Amino acid sequence: MDAVIVTGGSSGLGAAVVDAVIKAGGRPYVIDRQAPKEGVDWIECDLADTRAAEQATRDLIARAGGTVDGVVTAAGMDVPGTLEEIPGEVWDRIVAVDLLATAAVIRAAVPTLKRTHGGVVTISSTLGIKAVSDATAYCAAKFGVVGFTRALAAELAGQVGVTLLIPGGMRTKFFDDRDAKYKPGPDAILNDPANVAAAVVFALSQPAGCAVRELVVAAETESSYP
Repeated sequence: MDAVIVTGGSSGLGAAVVDAVIKAGGRPYVIDRQAPKEGVDWIECDLADTRAAEQATRDLIARAGGTVDGVVTAAGMDVPGTLEEIPGEVWDRIVAVDLLATAAVIRAAVPTLKRTHGGVVTISSTLGIKAVSDATAYCAAKFGVVGFTRALAAELAGQVGVTLLIPGGMRTKFFDDRDAKYKPGPDAILNDPANVAAAVVFALSQPAGCAVRELVVAAETESSYP
């Protein structure tokens, strides 16, 4: 593992993945709207613009020397509320960032990943395998990531390692801007994003001929099942 593109690498799980890649001796390249930690190469991009996301991916591949070994689609967003309450443009943006940008970035990277026999790690959620109220956009997107990744694994079998990562709740700023009723309670047990990032690096570090297809990583008190 050398050069790895990380979407959403300036905060949350993405930032933890950047740190884990560096610790493993790799070179992270970030696509985000905000700058990552100092010294990390990045391109500013609104991932909801999927064509711009594709171009940003190609530009980072060029900066990395024309090849990358991994792609991690950690960017994600959510605005909880009922379908009736969430404005259409906000609902669409959630699906664009969480699902459509995942496909766009990977699409742009597939040719070089085939050459390096590299790896892809997509980030779904436990809400990609169980549904809750007031999360129609997020669940639609994350369920979509599950289906997309499973189909991609079949499509690229033997050419690119494809891993679906399903994390539970993590201690990040993901919940900060929500109404109080949508925030974890004071007694909520959330996972450290560094633990999830370690699973990402584990998946990307598998030897040729071995693929980690799916991982659920959550706090030990959280169940991923409905």
